Amino acid sequence: MIAGLALLPLKMTIAASVVVGCSLLAERAGPLVAAMIATLPISLGPVLVFLALDHDAAFLAASALGTMNANVTHAGFILTYVLLAQRHATLSALMGGQAVWIAVLLAVRSQDFSIWPLACLNVLAFLAVHALVRPYLAARARGPVKLSRFAIPLRAGCVALLVGIVTVASERVGPTWSGVLAGLPIVLSSLIVILQPRIGGPAAAVIGSGALGLLGTGLGLVVVHLAAVPLGSWIALALGLVVSVGWNLLVMRLSRRPAP
Repeated sequence: MIAGLALLPLKMTIAASVVVGCSLLAERAGPLVAAMIATLPISLGPVLVFLALDHDAAFLAASALGTMNANVTHAGFILTYVLLAQRHATLSALMGGQAVWIAVLLAVRSQDFSIWPLACLNVLAFLAVHALVRPYLAARARGPVKLSRFAIPLRAGCVALLVGIVTVASERVGPTWSGVLAGLPIVLSSLIVILQPRIGGPAAAVIGSGALGLLGTGLGLVVVHLAAVPLGSWIALALGLVVSVGWNLLVMRLSRRPAP
């Protein structure tokens, strides 16, 4: 525990640096590409890596299951935000999405789903939300988004804070809730705060496009949960990353195919 706390500033700095790099790419792309980058495990990944450093493979496997509970609730967050963003200001739409996220999380956690029901729920939830938000995905901003000087530091600070909270709390709350904390919608919320005040409703196109990307995150977490104990934490994390990144690349490639 003492060693973990000693390394905490380094952990927070590394996690923030990862988010800064991915943010610079995401902000200069279109809604789909931005969403596919944003839904990569750029905040979740560093948290799980540091949990693996501090705990054994069984703890990581249980944490991945906890994160799946949080991940599936992003479906409710996305749907609520996309609908509210059409008529409401940033704060109202964001708070509405976060309120639904908390409510759905409590409902999902109360069922104590095992891996396969939870995996099916992730797939069904994100496919359903993608179908519901598709009418809003064609919106485009009038011009390229210009980042304020506070945008990247804000997002990096949020992710660094998340790493710090999960690292310290994991000793007290156990693997499942450590995983839930790791799955907080930090990146999506920071994107909303950064994008909507400048481009309005079209920000919903970025967030709505993230439904398919988060489906890939859920699949990657399934792999981490199943592989951690038999193969070890690092192989499991590597396989989960390959699944998540591979899924998002596949989504982008299929999106570029001409319509029949």
